Amino acid sequence: MRDIVYPPVIGLAKTAFKVLDLRFTMVGTEHIPTTGGAVLAVNHVSYVDFVISGFGAQPSKRLVRFMAKEAVFRNRYSGPLMRAMHHIPVDRGAGAGSYREAIRLLSEGEIVGVFPEATISRSFELKEFKSGAVRMAAEAGVPVIPMVLWGTQRMMTKDHPRDFSRHQRVAITVGEPMQVSPDEDATEATARLRTTMAGMLQRTINASPDKPAGAWWLPASYGGSAPTPEEADRLDAEELRERAARKRK
Repeated sequence: MRDIVYPPVIGLAKTAFKVLDLRFTMVGTEHIPTTGGAVLAVNHVSYVDFVISGFGAQPSKRLVRFMAKEAVFRNRYSGPLMRAMHHIPVDRGAGAGSYREAIRLLSEGEIVGVFPEATISRSFELKEFKSGAVRMAAEAGVPVIPMVLWGTQRMMTKDHPRDFSRHQRVAITVGEPMQVSPDEDATEATARLRTTMAGMLQRTINASPDKPAGAWWLPASYGGSAPTPEEADRLDAEELRERAARKRK
């Protein structure tokens, strides 16, 4: 696949990281294969997770084709960029086409990036996972590579102002490839993936030197003031109701 736009965008992102002096901790990036198809499954805590998780594939010199909501592709600024980088638009009301496109790219040896939670986690812990990542991996005959991000929520997330101040810490943890048999139940495989990523997230948070009690960006289970998973689910439901009400007007 010919990439004219993607490499310069990566160059701009790396320049921005240097300007911001982001303090990266990257563990396990050798698990991302240098060739061949794979599904990259990433937790979702921030609006900048696309950029940061793509950076995590750079040690292997891979470009990630992310599945993203179709609205991003309709934006007059982000849309042309997303299409030029061969990302995959997802219409949540009719996802069969995006699923088939992902399978096609995986079969051609591409890495497809997926956020199994489907939306940002307000609790900064893992939400329930959708099964698409493991189903695609099983159908295409490729592994799932679990990746966990930590720290990106401090830059740009739901319900909080943006903060692109310098010297922030960002952790990227990549786990070992997970094989999914076509005969394995998708629900069980998804639960296996979520359990793996939950352990990775716990280890990543525990390894972080910055965990002040009461911090808004720290999960409640770690002494922070972020919503509990149950509170986060309630806020998500309220957001969906408000969005539906706006559409009806």
